[in-house]
Order: sequence, then C-alpha cells, then structure tokens
Amino acid sequence: MTERSVLLVAHATRPEAQAVAREVVAGLVAAGIEVRATDSDAAELQIDELHAVPGDEHAADDTEIVVVLGGDGTILRGAERARFADVPLLGVNLGRVGFLAEAERDEAARLVTAIVERTWTEETRVALDVRLFSDGHETTRTWALNEISVEKQSRARMIEVRVEIDGRPLSRWGCDGLVCATPTGSTAYAFSAGGPVVWPDVEALLVVPLSAHALFARPLVVAPTSVIAFDLSPASDPALVCADGRRTLELAPGSRVEVRRHSQPVRLARLHLAPFTDRLVAKFNLSVEGWRGRTDPE
Repeated sequence: MTERSVLLVAHATRPEAQAVAREVVAGLVAAGIEVRATDSDAAELQIDELHAVPGDEHAADDTEIVVVLGGDGTILRGAERARFADVPLLGVNLGRVGFLAEAERDEAARLVTAIVERTWTEETRVALDVRLFSDGHETTRTWALNEISVEKQSRARMIEVRVEIDGRPLSRWGCDGLVCATPTGSTAYAFSAGGPVVWPDVEALLVVPLSAHALFARPLVVAPTSVIAFDLSPASDPALVCADGRRTLELAPGSRVEVRRHSQPVRLARLHLAPFTDRLVAKFNLSVEGWRGRTDPE
C-alpha cells in the first residue's frame, strides 16, 4: 500500500492556526495519512506527529494535496509549493476576507473527512507568466496567481510606462504604477485599485493603472491569449515588480515586462458547490435583502 501524505502550510505564529493544525493533524494521522510541514512551520507548531521537510519548492513533492491554514497571504505561500508539485491546494480561512480559501475555521472536521475519502473536487485557475527584459534580453522569469504590480520606488515622482497589447502600442502613462491581474486576483489588489470583479471561470487578463495622469487610464480586460507588455521609459525613475506581494524584483529605466497566461494553471480543491456569487456576497457582506429568487442554486 502506497503511503499517503499531505503538506500542511500554516500561519504558524497565530494561536488559532495552531489549534486548527492540531485538529487537522490528529484526524489525518489517525487515518494513516502522513502530514508534512516545512522546517519553520513545524518548529512553530510543535506538533509531534508532523514530519518536518526542507522549506523549499520541493516540500510538496509526492504529496496528494497542500492544506493551508491562514489568510490569503499564507495561501499564496502554499500555492508556490502546490504548483511546483502540481497538486491541488485547499485553504482554510483564518484571515479577514479569504477569497482564496475554500473552508472556514469551523469546517476542519469536514476538511479531514474530504481528504481521507478523497471527495474534494478541483478547479483550475489562470496563472501569470511574467518575464523581465533588459536591452532586449530576458533576465528574469516569475509567475503569479493573483497579480503582478509595477510600482514606483520613490514617493516623490511618478514612473513613465508605455503599455502594449499584442505587439501594438496602447498608451503611455505617467503613474504610480499598474496592476496586471488574473480573474482570481480581480478581488485583491486590482479591486482595491478600481478594477472590475471578474468571475474566476472567465478566461481573461486585467490591466489596472494606479493613479495614472492620462485621458485614457481605465481598467482593461483583455483576451487570455494576449501578451501584455510594459516598457519603463529610459528617462523614468526605477520601479519595482512584485508578484503576488511575495516576490519583488527591481526594474531599471528602459526595462520591459511581458505578461501572458502561464501554461501551467493553479489547481484549487473545492469542498463546496456554492457559486462564486454566493462567495462574493458572503466575503463582502453585500446586502441582498428583499431578493425573491431561488434560495438554492441549481
């Protein structure tokens, strides 16, 4: 019989995460499933049954799922491990909004049952392939699940950016920066910057300028096959490129950023069949009083 294992990623310094972790680990170990955690998480959680592994991109190798306990930031950390190992990611929300999470704190027992019985379902989410160029040569490549942002380093001055879609120039913006997001990330940084909410099963890419001084500076929704490019003017101040708020790269004047849909999506595990509309209403506490439609989705 092949040994089953999962990787546990947690915001380990939070007492709530420690309590949920103990419940999840106890349930999985009782079912004969090995639970791994990175060295740092294992040291913080101090759960004897945890199997500590190096905290690199290989942490989820040979596991069947990555379970994350925390807010969206912790889930994005877990996504790095899950995507590298090409396994699904299942998040338990211990943060404030938690759009990426599938379960809430009081559903730990249901989560354990779903893993033991393998009754979760999966959906794939578009990821971004991000490439940086200098003098026409590719220098760095990274990826993002939510978004990448190009932002000024100096508070005193804007950056000058030329925007290009599918090899054709679109506009030049003097701005604080811009965000390129996936539908998954449309409820994150892009939303805060005035971008639209896009249902996660829509295949599209978003471009949202940040405080742009231009007549045409509206959020854009482009085809999922599009290549979006940002050229930082040679006369501009340096900028920063940040992927999912986790990986930050410096962008020198005259450099170029190209963004396209990544060939490898992110796999998210689902416990609920509730539509995205219900999630949106719950997470933003939207008023639906007086609605007289169906009470249950088909």
